[in-house]
Amino acid sequence: MHDSDLGQRLEAILRLAPLRLTSLEIVRSLALPDWAIGAGFIRAAVWDELSGFTAATAVDDIDVLYFDPENRDSEHDAALEKRLREIEPALPWSVRNQARMHVRNGDAPYGSTADALRFWLDTPTCVAVRLDAQDRLEILAPYGLEDLFSMSIRPTPRGRTRKSTYTARIAEKKWHQRWPNVTVELP
Repeated sequence: MHDSDLGQRLEAILRLAPLRLTSLEIVRSLALPDWAIGAGFIRAAVWDELSGFTAATAVDDIDVLYFDPENRDSEHDAALEKRLREIEPALPWSVRNQARMHVRNGDAPYGSTADALRFWLDTPTCVAVRLDAQDRLEILAPYGLEDLFSMSIRPTPRGRTRKSTYTARIAEKKWHQRWPNVTVELP
């Protein structure tokens, strides 16, 4: 399948998941620059659908990403999390300005939210979406959507250079226990 077909499939999955669509609407209301929601929020929805699960897998957090080089203060992220909890307290919000995350990760500065995704460790996690003002989904997927839809966990170039961190992440997440069809490539 081509990424455009997979993109349409991803959109259909997310539109049928009320919690995910509501989460996107809530974050959109904050009008953050270059924002998206990614990682497990997307991955779990797709893998649940592919696995035929009728109940959604709970996510540890909802990774809200944005890129604002003018306001890199971590307290701003905390204030945004607080606002999100005020809007929807039952959801596990996690907000990170990608304009500052390169420091924590020991990378060169990122140029955008999509650029920051390239430095995450595994390919099916490097997917994020945002909802525009016309309710269209925009997909950010620097490594494409094929690994996400084939349930294949592969290291990104960054995951290959950080082998021990990548393998520790795979061991910690235990994705294969929840989704038995997942395959893992080790660097």
